Amino acid sequence: MAATKAHSELVQKMTEAGSKFLESLSPDQKNKACFEYLDGERIFWYYPPMNRHGLALRDMESNQRDLAFKLMSTGLTNKSYEQAKQIIALENVLGPLEKERGVKSFKRDPELYYFTIFGTPGGDDPWAWRAEGHHVSLHFSVWKGEIISMTPFFFGANPAEVRQGPKNGLRILSHREDIAFDLMNNFDEGQKKKAIIYGAAPYDIITYNSSKVSLPAQEGLSISKMTGTQREIIESLISEYINQVPEELAQKKFDDLEKYGLENVHFAWGGATDASGEHYYRIHGGNFVVEFDNKQNSANHIHSVWRDVDNDFAEDVMRQHLLAYHVL
Repeated sequence: MAATKAHSELVQKMTEAGSKFLESLSPDQKNKACFEYLDGERIFWYYPPMNRHGLALRDMESNQRDLAFKLMSTGLTNKSYEQAKQIIALENVLGPLEKERGVKSFKRDPELYYFTIFGTPGGDDPWAWRAEGHHVSLHFSVWKGEIISMTPFFFGANPAEVRQGPKNGLRILSHREDIAFDLMNNFDEGQKKKAIIYGAAPYDIITYNSSKVSLPAQEGLSISKMTGTQREIIESLISEYINQVPEELAQKKFDDLEKYGLENVHFAWGGATDASGEHYYRIHGGNFVVEFDNKQNSANHIHSVWRDVDNDFAEDVMRQHLLAYHVL
């Protein structure tokens, strides 16, 4: 009952934040920020710097930006919210670095992050919000007093480690990298041989920006083949992703994994097994998928994503509803 109450309070908080953000917008701003819930725009997502649909921070007044970030914060923990803000601010590090190196690329601008509302917060029909820009892509769907989807959930970092200037030493996504190396270093040779499925790290996460996850059968080393210590490490790594969302949402995902059978989850690796080289890992069990890739820019550029095979963008919830109520 307590968890249900906490979830309801979170939904109310998220809905109020969405409504206040919308109410602050002019008609022209709403034309940019708002789409129907079932518009195909909702299931298009991507993480490079690019022009996007939605309302950019650069086109908002100061109070509107505050309301946009308030909405974003409702789907995140204090830690992941801080990481999101750090990733956005990292554009101010990357831009000068690329200029110094003579790299020509899309404009690096912390104001080119876009907020989008699908449907109407607080109504009878489902609604959703998206916050997206370079290396941040967040998607939450709400319906009937429940948050019915929170994936894809993407964070990236370039540079993964800042190696000069005022932010020297900053590693925004360090834990999800270090814990994975810790796990690999705890494997014996037989376990490593089973876990390593790629001799070299893929150029990017395998699922890219697909609207629906499509991966080979679970590959690598299953948790059932790990020692107690190794199991603790991978559980910590899984927690690093699921605990990006508030506890009342995270707990359901942990429960789903337990029902599936944590021992059936697989860990797979590609590339170098230490931080000196390009590396990749994947955690896959049933509908739960995590991918991490650090190959680009001489292994100093992270892409990481948490996905739900059946329910990204609330696909499974909506499919069940349509089958139950709209198919004769």
